[in-house]
Amino acid sequence: MAIQWYPGHMNKARKKIKESMPLIDIVIEVLDARIPYSSENPLLGELRGKRPCIKLLNKSDLADPAVTKDWQRYFERERGVKAIAIMADKKGQARQLTQKISQVARTLLRDRNFELKPARIMIVGIPNVGKSTLLNGLAGKVLAKVGNEPAVTKIQQAIRLADGISIYDTPGMLWPRIDNEDAGYRLAVTGAIKNTAIEFEDVAHYAAGFLLKHYPDLIIKRYKLKQLPIDGMSLLEEIGRRRGALRAGGHVDLHNASEVLLNEYRSGLLGRISLETPGMVKGE
Repeated sequence: MAIQWYPGHMNKARKKIKESMPLIDIVIEVLDARIPYSSENPLLGELRGKRPCIKLLNKSDLADPAVTKDWQRYFERERGVKAIAIMADKKGQARQLTQKISQVARTLLRDRNFELKPARIMIVGIPNVGKSTLLNGLAGKVLAKVGNEPAVTKIQQAIRLADGISIYDTPGMLWPRIDNEDAGYRLAVTGAIKNTAIEFEDVAHYAAGFLLKHYPDLIIKRYKLKQLPIDGMSLLEEIGRRRGALRAGGHVDLHNASEVLLNEYRSGLLGRISLETPGMVKGE
């Protein structure tokens, strides 16, 4: 499933990031902990160049904790990269994260006098990974509009933190064409791509097949199944019957059943589930 969803403001964001990057010391890339590889924008990697990077694996409370630790080790194999699992919307997380960012910045820029020259840090990431929530938490007030739909933030803004840190925010930005089929599906399953740009039932069918294979126990528990359905379509039909997503004649409304599955996955009702591992993306 190749996805093309690249609104005009995203192209403007790319240009703005490119213009501002020469002034930036460190890049913070916010990733979705459930899909760290698929939510890592290759364009941002090119724009960052060799600058140090802090990768924040957000929504870690929704991801498989063992897999998240694997991703942290995977990313930190690269020189100048630090990976931190976070929950941007958790109360009290912002203060701890500010301290961590400051510590990492002072390690990465050990020759810098932060009192004379603050570290300039740019926050980047694809839509709907929680950048705005993170920024509001770091600032201690509402600076960025927050929503559960991608592409909410459309302007660049900056805040000054304590400890000689200046944070520059940017709009969420995808890349023009997502050719990796699995990555496209994973982005769609987590909600990083607007529902209007995807085939809802197709995405839910992909999610159902993945969950049956990798997290069967969670599926059985959530939907109170006596046995595991044979495939993704069978699971969607079973969900439709159990959730009352039926049409006239008792036929399952697959669209409504798909909404149930995707919404319950995105909200964490199914459990802590990661959609990819380092081994998967390396072809192991």
